[in-house]
Amino acid sequence: MLTDEYRYKILKMVESNPAISQRELAKALGISLGKANFCLKALIDVGLVKATNFRNSKNKLAYMYLLTPSGIEAKASITLQFLKHKLKEYEALQLEIDELRQESAFTLHSEHQNLTQGQNNE
Repeated sequence: MLTDEYRYKILKMVESNPAISQRELAKALGISLGKANFCLKALIDVGLVKATNFRNSKNKLAYMYLLTPSGIEAKASITLQFLKHKLKEYEALQLEIDELRQESAFTLHSEHQNLTQGQNNE
């Protein structure tokens, strides 16, 4: 399944490097070559990306991937959604970090009290 995260990352990578190979795309995304092919095909099928043939430096046929006007609009929209999602994750992490800091401060304070009470009892 093509998630918003993969859709965003693929559109971003294709926009910045139209001659990117599926193998390079797969490696950059940490996915299999088959999944990269599936994702690109899905983006082509819905009209966000266009594939054109060209000859690469090794004199063999390769593809260049271009964002269509719909792809450019979709990338802008997906970028906004992705940013909102990441900001929510960031805020949740900040809350968790604050809770951990409070918990560790309380634990340190409690341990310090236990040590001092133990020394006073001796």
